[in-house]
Amino acid sequence: MFSFKNIFRLVAFLEGVSYILLLFIATPIKYISGNPEYVKLLGMPHGILFMLYVVFAFMLKSDYKWNTKTFLLVLVASVIPFGTFYIDHKYLKPAVK
Repeated sequence: MFSFKNIFRLVAFLEGVSYILLLFIATPIKYISGNPEYVKLLGMPHGILFMLYVVFAFMLKSDYKWNTKTFLLVLVASVIPFGTFYIDHKYLKPAVK
């Protein structure tokens, strides 16, 4: 069933995967081989997923009953590689019913 919580989990997963691909695949290819195409290809989808992640975090803050510290951790995790996977495991997965 599609709910905002399930969509947020999907967006968090996709944002994490796109960030890892961008950091560890596309950026090295750009600087090692001088080919910026992969960064251009992954950059826009990652940016959109990042914005969706932040918007969903704000929308679902009260549903998950996050205090300020937890909410800031959820937001900061979006700029740390593998951070969204930690958030999904620690805060999102147990809360989904």
